[in-house]
Amino acid sequence: MSNPEKIALLTDSTADLTPAMREGKPIYVVPLKIRCDDGEFSDGVDIFAQDVYDRLHRGELPRTSLPEGGVLSDTLDQIRADGYEKVIAVMLSGGLSGTCNLVRVQAEQRDDLDIAVFDSRSGSLGIGIIVLQLWEEIQAGTGWDKLIHERVPHLVDNTFPFFSVDTLEYLRRGGRIGRITALAGTMLSIKPVMHVDDEGRLVKVGTARGRNASLKALVNHMEETAIDPGSQVVFISHGDCLEDARYVERQVREKLGVQQVEVGYIGPVIGAHSGPGTVALFFLGKER
Repeated sequence: MSNPEKIALLTDSTADLTPAMREGKPIYVVPLKIRCDDGEFSDGVDIFAQDVYDRLHRGELPRTSLPEGGVLSDTLDQIRADGYEKVIAVMLSGGLSGTCNLVRVQAEQRDDLDIAVFDSRSGSLGIGIIVLQLWEEIQAGTGWDKLIHERVPHLVDNTFPFFSVDTLEYLRRGGRIGRITALAGTMLSIKPVMHVDDEGRLVKVGTARGRNASLKALVNHMEETAIDPGSQVVFISHGDCLEDARYVERQVREKLGVQQVEVGYIGPVIGAHSGPGTVALFFLGKER
């Protein structure tokens, strides 16, 4: 395993990288916190996606918060103890969370590690796809300077997250949209197609009438934006709606010639805000 510059990768739990995806790779994950009716939990440690979706279905609305500073510090200590000297940190969009700033503050205080911190301007497997690609490039021999000055900015600029929510209610409760907009969407069965803009904030890029139309709209956005879809790994994440994710998978395979697809859950933190029934599609595309 080639990693002569001893580079580790750091991200947070919203990247939704499964243990299988991280296995054998120097990918370290800091968990965000989730506050529920019966206590506070750490994302991916003592609470998992299905737990949160079950709570949402019962009417509970979990709240989310930043990672604990002590846990982040301990993780950086572990990276150093494991023999790594440099860290590339790719974190949840700064337009959605203060996690990236928290990491930047701690990075500036470390003199035992070179740490380059990046705002992914994405979430879920949109972060994961960047981290996994970086590990491939490290193994291929790409050096630290090229990684932090060229490759990471390029991947951030060219990784596209598009998603459709089944209901606007959870975005409304989280303050992302207004009550009237949510009510109108529910009454008319309007399903918005969302994107994360250059500032890392949620923006609506289209609407569709009905569920199937909204899922097809995701694929249409990919068709307009993706670069050489047949040669890249496409990631699809879902909010407890595997059949809908599989439908999108079939569409991108049949319509766009995609060969490799990874399907996974939208994790507890983002799922608490987007709600059950969300489907997200992540891929490499034309620069924003």
